Amino acid sequence: MASATPSTKSSVTNSSAQSTPSQHLSMTKSTWSLLVVLSVLWGGSFLFIEVALRSLPTLTVVFTRVALAACALHLYVLATGKQMTRTPQHWRWFFVMGFLNNFVPFTLIVWGQSHISGGLASILNATTPISAVLLAHFFTKDEPMTANKMMGVMLGLVGVVVLMGPTSLQGGRNLLAQLAIIVAGISYSFAGIYARRFKGLPTTVVAAGMLTASSLMMLPLSLIIDQPWQLRPELLSVLALCALAIISTAAAYLIYFYILAVAGATNVLLVTLLVPVSAVLLGVMILGETLEPLMLAGMSLILLGLLAVDGRLLTFLPKRLKTIFVR
Repeated sequence: MASATPSTKSSVTNSSAQSTPSQHLSMTKSTWSLLVVLSVLWGGSFLFIEVALRSLPTLTVVFTRVALAACALHLYVLATGKQMTRTPQHWRWFFVMGFLNNFVPFTLIVWGQSHISGGLASILNATTPISAVLLAHFFTKDEPMTANKMMGVMLGLVGVVVLMGPTSLQGGRNLLAQLAIIVAGISYSFAGIYARRFKGLPTTVVAAGMLTASSLMMLPLSLIIDQPWQLRPELLSVLALCALAIISTAAAYLIYFYILAVAGATNVLLVTLLVPVSAVLLGVMILGETLEPLMLAGMSLILLGLLAVDGRLLTFLPKRLKTIFVR
């Protein structure tokens, strides 16, 4: 998810989803509460990014986010008695995973948000599972395209077209920013496929290793391009960046892993439906952003598409129609 999203939005989330043996565990009231909290944390990442960008450049925001989150997760790994892997092959995987799940999508999302609102970015980022369905069909053997998934993909694509609207035909940076968010989602999807090789490692170790590798990749670019020693950021931007790293990245991962363990991957992926809602509401309430009719319509279509991909939309269909879409 975004931004931690995920991903998705974000990814390590996908890697742990692949490694969880039980996919159909139940959701208790406390688990639902944590799921809502997780959606607020990941939805809040778009808010934090928007505030951080007021006085900080893109690469500095991304590097600080992954570096602080990596430090926090390393401390958590030590506190829980686990050990980081020293296997060279694992670290090679961490670098590839970090590139696909952090380096590319985080940079594109942060740059995109410098030109469009956090609410719009979060809705476009919610298309990540839709691109994941398409990629999984071509790059995996055990996740073929089904009728309900195809329906979800079509609904999601229509939602994206509605979101981008007729103004996208005019081109410009707004269009590039929206396309950047969509490409970020595609990168998350590739990360989810690649993450299957981490099945034998604890998810917190994978997250810490991935974020460490991302930090090492981002550091030279941030130093060369942004020259952060010359920056004079506002205090509010610094606080937002710290919240982005500690709350919306490190803490969000830990909550995600807990929900994954007690409720299973299928249920925890419901957060994908809630993140854009949280992000839009936070943007409206705190930053004074406006919820345009096209944003509402596009978000509704994308959420319907996600429900179709997940199979939950079928529960509202008559039995005769269900038999068509489960084939």
